[in-house]
Amino acid sequence: MLVLSGRVYSFAALMAVIWGLWAIRALLARRYRPWLRSWSLPASVIIPVAGEEPELFAEVLRRIMAQQPHEILVVINGPLDPALAAVCDAAAGVTWTWTPVASKRNALSVALERATGDVAVIVDSDTVWTPTTLAELMKPFRDPDVGGVTTRQRIFWPRRSVLTRWADWLEAVRSEYALPAMSVLGTVGCLPGRTLAIRTQILRQAMPEFLTGRFLGIILEVSDDRTLTNLVLKAGYRTVYQSASLVYTDAPVKVGTLIRQQLRWARGSQYNTLRMLPWMTRHAPLLAVFYLADIVIPFMLVSSVVSWVTASWSTPDLYDSLPLPTVHWEAAVTLVTLAIVMTVLSISVRFGRHFAYAPADLLYLPAFTAINTLLLMPIRVAGFMRMAHDSGWGTRGGAGYAGTRRRNPQVIIPYALAVLLLAAAVRAGV
Repeated sequence: MLVLSGRVYSFAALMAVIWGLWAIRALLARRYRPWLRSWSLPASVIIPVAGEEPELFAEVLRRIMAQQPHEILVVINGPLDPALAAVCDAAAGVTWTWTPVASKRNALSVALERATGDVAVIVDSDTVWTPTTLAELMKPFRDPDVGGVTTRQRIFWPRRSVLTRWADWLEAVRSEYALPAMSVLGTVGCLPGRTLAIRTQILRQAMPEFLTGRFLGIILEVSDDRTLTNLVLKAGYRTVYQSASLVYTDAPVKVGTLIRQQLRWARGSQYNTLRMLPWMTRHAPLLAVFYLADIVIPFMLVSSVVSWVTASWSTPDLYDSLPLPTVHWEAAVTLVTLAIVMTVLSISVRFGRHFAYAPADLLYLPAFTAINTLLLMPIRVAGFMRMAHDSGWGTRGGAGYAGTRRRNPQVIIPYALAVLLLAAAVRAGV
């Protein structure tokens, strides 16, 4: 219960919000159907690459070449990599160029100047296509109102570690709930950048803002896929998900790399939510609710823990109305255990479709829950605070975008907002 004997239990309120949002997504996702009728358009495949393993990149190109797109344009950005250049030279039909600017956004602009296809298919350099990826990806463009399409995405070799299993489960959750739900409404809020397709004319029109748009005084390199999706939506087109188009990608196997990746995603997602909020409020209010929840829920979780610790310490009779042990520490241990068990059960019920084809992952569900709760939620809060930092890519070593060291006085704004959010959430939960 949210309220018992006049007291508000913040963790129960948090779970009620999470369940409510899941129910909306689940109901919408039931209406989703993939596009089935064939449709073909000349596709320019654009691959920005920096610091990639040559063997993996060669396989990426081989899979794409087998599907015979209109053209394949590779842009090596940052330090010139002779090994990657050699891979491109050995791939018949691949046109490549080099730009010394270590920037994925600039690389897209360079490739777009040469693109001649009706659809630009942007592919990450570590994303491996399946035999029908391109053919399926083109089908939704039969609808002239569709401006952008994304694929179903999974992790290859997911059983390497707990982290890769978790990443594969997370992709399955997104593919089963969030993406189909928003696709039904034509407002997929982020076309994930592993492989996304956008009508070339829209991309050209969006490029000036894509390259120069600012947030809190700085141009941010991260979250290019979410930024492009925003620009497609603002241009008046629908963004959709094609579940029949499948790709595989890699996932971090080290905790440090995972943290840097998730921090980058958290920063990019949340700054794009705030930039896009006025448009979403007017044109896609449900999308606004989902993305605002992505910001607020981590703060609610952190504050519910803080408020519970504070209240249980200062109010010995806080849970006297519940059937708990009379000894204070025993009651606390019982409550924590129940919270953990209920959280694991909640996740297993809400996102259980994945376990139908990967039943062994049920054994890892407590670990998945721990990663989501103890790692992902604090990272989301930290990402919110660091939205105005022009940080680097974080997972490409010295080859990727490194950010800048310019001082930005507006960097304090997200920190101040985060403190206010945490304080308000803690006060509401006490």
